[in-house]
Amino acid sequence: MTSIGIIGAGNIGRAIAITLARKGIAATLSNSRGPETLAELVASLGPSITAGSREEAASKHIVFIAVNWSKLPAAMADLPDWNGRIVVDTNNPIEAPLFQPADLGGRTSSDVFVEMVPGARVVKAFNHLSAAVLAGDPTSEGGRRVLFYSGDDASAKAEIGALIDRLDFFGIDLGDLAVGSRLVQFPGGPLPAHNLVKFG
Repeated sequence: MTSIGIIGAGNIGRAIAITLARKGIAATLSNSRGPETLAELVASLGPSITAGSREEAASKHIVFIAVNWSKLPAAMADLPDWNGRIVVDTNNPIEAPLFQPADLGGRTSSDVFVEMVPGARVVKAFNHLSAAVLAGDPTSEGGRRVLFYSGDDASAKAEIGALIDRLDFFGIDLGDLAVGSRLVQFPGGPLPAHNLVKFG
C-alpha cells in the first residue's frame, strides 16, 4: 500500500488527516514542534494516523505539504532530494492574521513551491476548500464534493486522482501545473472557496 506523509498539522493538515482517517488510510502526521506534541491529536483521529518527525513524513511515497506560506522555506529546508516521490502542494500564498497576499512577482505559488522540493513530482490539490469543508463528509450533500488537481506528471496525477476517488471526493483534472495552479490559487484564481458537488 502507498505510504503517505503530511508535513504541517494546522487546519489544512488536520483536515487531510481527518479525510484519510475516515477511510482507515495510514498516514504519518508531522509538525515543526515534534511528534510528541501531536499525541492527543492523532489519538483523536484513530489508529491509522500516527505522529512522526518531519523527516519521517517526507520519506513517504505521497507527501502532503500544508504549511503557512511564510514558514514553507524553513519547513522544506535540509530535507533530502525527493527522488521522484509525489508531493502535494496544498498551500496558498496568504495567511492569518493580516491576510495580505504574498508578492510573487506574477508567478504562481506553485512555481515558487516547485523550487523548494527538488526532484519531486508536484501535484497541486486540496488547497481550494476551507479546512472545515475539506474535513467534512464529501457525500453529505447528496453527491460527491469536487476536488481540483493539476500537475505536470501524468502518473503522479493519476495516483492523486485515485486517492481523491478513494476518499469519496470527485476529482477534476485541471491540466498542467501552469494552468491548474493559477485557476485554484487563493487569492486570485476563480475556483477557490466554491463548494461544488457532482451529482449523478
